Amino acid sequence: MFYHVKDLQFNARVSAPDPRFATLLLQQFGGPNGELKAAMQYFVQAFGAKEPYPDKYDLLMDIATEEFSHLEIVGATIQMLLSGVNGKLKDAADESEIMKLLGGKAAKENVIHSAMMNPHFLIESGGGPMVTDSQGIPWSGTYVNANGDLTVDLRSNMGAESRAKIVYEYLMKFTDDPYVKDTLRFLMTREIAHFQMFDAALQTIVPNFPPGVLQGDPRHSNTYFNMSNGQDVRGPWNEGVSPGLNEVWQYIDDPIEHVKATNGLLDQEIEGTERTEALVEELNKTLSKERRDEVEKATAIEDKQWSTYDGTEPPTR
Repeated sequence: MFYHVKDLQFNARVSAPDPRFATLLLQQFGGPNGELKAAMQYFVQAFGAKEPYPDKYDLLMDIATEEFSHLEIVGATIQMLLSGVNGKLKDAADESEIMKLLGGKAAKENVIHSAMMNPHFLIESGGGPMVTDSQGIPWSGTYVNANGDLTVDLRSNMGAESRAKIVYEYLMKFTDDPYVKDTLRFLMTREIAHFQMFDAALQTIVPNFPPGVLQGDPRHSNTYFNMSNGQDVRGPWNEGVSPGLNEVWQYIDDPIEHVKATNGLLDQEIEGTERTEALVEELNKTLSKERRDEVEKATAIEDKQWSTYDGTEPPTR
């Protein structure tokens, strides 16, 4: 159940109207890395976690709800940046009114030029946010990533928070309004907080690497192919021990010859790891059963209801 409190989570303010920056800020209202995407992504992911992982359901719903709060903050800021535009547009008989708001002919032409990137914003919205990005591309459900495996979804969410964070960084470079910068800094900081929350939740799922259930082929999980000519660059991604499986990286200096010599990698030998096909198969079976039992125990086929409003058990027939 959602209950709308009419006060914003953060006291968003603007110093003066700025239709051009309002257009840019649409990116975080209806863009692929914006607040609506985040809210819907975590909201959708939460349903699958409700019974097998009720603690993660709580986390996802809490953060999804906060993201809706952030969507409201972004929308309110866009609305304030467009203050006066709607009223001036309504005064169709007096063209000088919009000129006053925008500071004369040159400023008006500048705004019109900027608006051509997204003409629908000013022409159709009349002074309010639209569910599009800054180019006028409509928000799409394809932005939402929900794979039904928490080790995958939580990593996806960490990526989403990272991308949203960097967008706010970039946006702050395009406004001189100190109040707007305060709002953007708050929103950016909450992306950092959410990243840490998702990371902490991921660490409570053991094991969580590799994502999902099935383990990788030990012949290929620690090979690095030098796929370019020129100076060979070495680092912890291709020498030493791999961070996830603790295997020794096998550096393939000449991939073409290696592929030929191993019959298209079919005859690749296991090197630099203690993992074997037998161990992988055993872990596949063990982890599959563990994950299956977790879900089946929590989602038995029976009369069900989503909520127990007074804390009692669901009614039976």
